[in-house]
Amino acid sequence: MKTSAGILLYRFHQQQLQVFLVHPGGPFWKNKDLGAWSIPKGEYSPDEDPLVTAKREFKEETGQSIAGEFQPLGQVEQKGGKRITAWAVQGDIDASKITSNFISIPWPPRTNKFIEIPEVDKGEWFDAATALTKINPAQAAFIYQLATITGFLM
Repeated sequence: MKTSAGILLYRFHQQQLQVFLVHPGGPFWKNKDLGAWSIPKGEYSPDEDPLVTAKREFKEETGQSIAGEFQPLGQVEQKGGKRITAWAVQGDIDASKITSNFISIPWPPRTNKFIEIPEVDKGEWFDAATALTKINPAQAAFIYQLATITGFLM
């Protein structure tokens, strides 16, 4: 089973809970929106510390480091079987200034041709209700858990 670790960055803006999500890059995701967004995350091996991985992946996918008090949000399992462990941290980044690392993927699928794509093509702040429609459905549990931790009623 594949395991990933990620960070749900949040802030309070005009008395609203907002979360920062990223949209995957590449042609497959180009015209997908609802249910396509994610927390910045990445895979880790059994000998790696998941929180260290989550911080590294946040930097790789946004170009920005994040620090603060990381609060565990638990684990979810996505439809494809990947298990994701997440932490929440309060902070702020400029979504217009994110820069992602690039990865190589086969495209078109099932061919021996490869293209280089940004792992993330954009990031955006969303209020909690909007984020629940944008995020991968399995990861919505992280937003509900964050709302519980912060005492923010949605």
